[in-house]
Amino acid sequence: MAERSAIVVGGGIGGLAAAVALSRRGWQVRVLERAPEFTEVGAGISLWSNALRALDAIADGVADQIRALSGVEMNGGIQDRSGRWLIRTNVAEVTRHYGPVIMLHRADLLSTLLKAVPPEALIPGAEVVGVDADGDTVTVTHAGGQARADLVVGADGLRSTVRRLVWPDARPPRYVGYTAWRWVTPPRRQSQEGGESWGRGTRFGFAPLPDHRVYCYATANAPEGLTCPGGEVAELHARFSDWHDPIPELVGAAETAQVLRHDLYELPDLGSFARGRVVLLGDAAHAMTPNLGQGACQALEDAATLGAILDEQPDVAGALANYDRLRRPRTQDIIKRSRQVGAIGQWSWLPAVALRDRLLPLVPESASLRMLAAVLAWPPPGGITAAEPR
Repeated sequence: MAERSAIVVGGGIGGLAAAVALSRRGWQVRVLERAPEFTEVGAGISLWSNALRALDAIADGVADQIRALSGVEMNGGIQDRSGRWLIRTNVAEVTRHYGPVIMLHRADLLSTLLKAVPPEALIPGAEVVGVDADGDTVTVTHAGGQARADLVVGADGLRSTVRRLVWPDARPPRYVGYTAWRWVTPPRRQSQEGGESWGRGTRFGFAPLPDHRVYCYATANAPEGLTCPGGEVAELHARFSDWHDPIPELVGAAETAQVLRHDLYELPDLGSFARGRVVLLGDAAHAMTPNLGQGACQALEDAATLGAILDEQPDVAGALANYDRLRRPRTQDIIKRSRQVGAIGQWSWLPAVALRDRLLPLVPESASLRMLAAVLAWPPPGGITAAEPR
């Protein structure tokens, strides 16, 4: 069989994972990244057990390398702003039922995936401006010229150019009503505790990283495009400095860190993730709020599924239709679940917040575990095995 070729548009976590999955299965892959270099702008990331199973299926050894970069399992749950526990998470039980969750820096995950992609496949500074189907191939026009391939994977994020060009009928991303700050503290003394605290229209979360730094994030109901006249750190102090320990200290640490702030969006449901020989993956297909920690996890599931299906089914268009059948219902369901969790966490009406904080401690641990099953108990499609270098 002649070597098949693929162009992956987007050099983030999902795009690189797809490139690894395809190249390990004998595809000639090119990754077009519009930025001048392959880097990850972000902070910490959680990889749940479903994502680790996806990595195991994507390529032999990659998941083990990522596990080696992660820290020990953390304890946590949800508290109110005074520190009273609303839900305690029994991490040992979650692990026993579904497998581990690990925390690491996004840059470490991206670096590991980059090393698994053939260096000649990486093409930075290649902003895509055209995608045209032509029979059994697709032509991609980018800043450096044109390239043709049997398959194009749009993994270019929330504002996907591939989606705009090939899915012109798709609705634009929808602002969900709250904004988010993220930062990583310098190394500090920190226990294995982590988790979220919920206030009125505000939340604060933190998790230990392996190198004694702490990943922090916060959310607040706000108009789209909020400006903070005194700066992001001053805004964090104003909103969170009187919350329970160690939150004031973590906010203080933001003064010496790079604080990222992004309004949060989700993508309205698409009717299909595939058109002909073009397929969408990750945020380009199903951007979701971060309330379940599943954005990158679902992109890794996408990559594992795409690689396996294309390996088993030689007809590209048929394989992509099968990919759509498997991935679209699941990811669109997780978008809804994440939206619901975020809506409850962001309640600001005092009677609703008081009721929420009264009822959450009454939820049995067994019910919490069952609710996780729909997200975490994902098995790779039948027959998927880890791809080895060819």
